[in-house]
Amino acid sequence: MRGYQQLSLEERCEIARIHEDGQSIRQIAAALDRQPSTVQRELKRNSGSQVGYRPSYAQQQQAEALRWSGRRLERDGDLRHAVLDRLAAWCSPEQGSQRMACEAGDHVISPEPIYRFIHAQIRRTNDYSWRRFLPRGTSKRGRRRKDGSMTSLIQNRQPIHLRPPQAQNRRSPGHLGSRLHAYGQAVLVVYERQSRIILVTKASDRRADITARMLRDCLSALPPALRSTLTLDNGPEFARHR
Repeated sequence: MRGYQQLSLEERCEIARIHEDGQSIRQIAAALDRQPSTVQRELKRNSGSQVGYRPSYAQQQQAEALRWSGRRLERDGDLRHAVLDRLAAWCSPEQGSQRMACEAGDHVISPEPIYRFIHAQIRRTNDYSWRRFLPRGTSKRGRRRKDGSMTSLIQNRQPIHLRPPQAQNRRSPGHLGSRLHAYGQAVLVVYERQSRIILVTKASDRRADITARMLRDCLSALPPALRSTLTLDNGPEFARHR
């Protein structure tokens, strides 16, 4: 069985021609020596309700998808699994990148390629379950600030590399993390890394003062021994972390 290859422009033009003749997906696939699922996915992804299937548009989308720098995560399976494991454990791309750098003792990957990888998967596959790997669970990126980041909103922000050594692993208790998920409704999650204790609270909205108040209430339910450090995302909802 041959490995999957991207459709060429000539194949896409042939799909358009045969499709306009009223042939079925299986007939198109047989003419191109392709799987019917490949043809069906191609027609679904690159067809408009008014103009139908457009091979030139499909080729342009493919070229743009191959251009983004997150392609390193496509090529390197071990790195991809390492990144996704950290995102699944409620790390933001920033936290995952910095944690991997601390563990490796050197720079591994920056947050930007991770964001690009996740958003490219959503764009290329139309599979919105990839949103679970993003800090705010959104499939579209927000408008960038002039300084290129949201961190300027966070007063007294401390970089993650200033955390005490005990917080770099799960060997001692009291090192917490928190994220604010937004899958339709905002949910604040606080977790203790060693015991894996998780506290979940529904948030009325994502304003920084409300998030800070909710964090204070969650942390007050924990004994002092479980409240040593707290690692947060760089989102504006945590701007009142102090």
